[in-house]
Amino acid sequence: MSESTTAILEDSRPKPRTAQAAPRRAMVLSAGIGLRMRPLTDRMPKPLVRVGDRALIDYVLDRLADAGVERAVVNVHHFADQIMRHVDGRQRPHVIISDEREQLLDTGGGIANSLGTLGDDPFFVVNADTIWIEGVRPNLERLATAFDPASMDVLLLLAPTATSIGYEGRGDFALAPDGWLRRRGEREIVPFVYAGAGILAPKLFDNAPAGPFSLTRLFDRAEAQGRLYGLRLEGLWMHVGTPAAIAEAEAAIIASAA
Repeated sequence: MSESTTAILEDSRPKPRTAQAAPRRAMVLSAGIGLRMRPLTDRMPKPLVRVGDRALIDYVLDRLADAGVERAVVNVHHFADQIMRHVDGRQRPHVIISDEREQLLDTGGGIANSLGTLGDDPFFVVNADTIWIEGVRPNLERLATAFDPASMDVLLLLAPTATSIGYEGRGDFALAPDGWLRRRGEREIVPFVYAGAGILAPKLFDNAPAGPFSLTRLFDRAEAQGRLYGLRLEGLWMHVGTPAAIAEAEAAIIASAA
């Protein structure tokens, strides 16, 4: 075999993906009203509802700290002052408040409003009320390892609907073997639900609308471009959407520690 033929064959072989640095910044979506959590949210924001010995937002911030995140933007609207006092002085991660008291910007608009602080690199996005029990390897670490900016604008953490605590919906996504995601059709049932955590590339927000808009609008665009991916959660995800679900989540946490 000639040297030129050998060179051509070597060039055609799949190249290993270059390892990406884990995100050091995150967006924590904390501005929702929490209507389904009433009456608790008549006097406090949902992220401060306690499950076990901690507020929901503390589970999220502690996970981000363990993943090496240095700066987290927390947007606030409903009972904003309570969240601001709660996170005041926290250093791991350092919390920066994005104040939406005058206008609630929804999930997409809230992130777009904070891009200047989040920077130019991919970042974690986590709902302030999501909670899960880890498997063998931390899920945010797994997300960081799996994220490939060359092929992805979005990588979402997905929980199986069949085994998640407190979830009774029809799912959000179908997950292909290569991780590519397809949104659920109107009359369809799919096996995975968005677990409220993921990694986003800033370019996802190129040409995003001004003002309030839902992040799902950009997920749909990423899907159409083949750049929406998912990763199955290892462990157990808990959907703490109502006051009644708190006891079920607490029981699962106690059982996992036994």
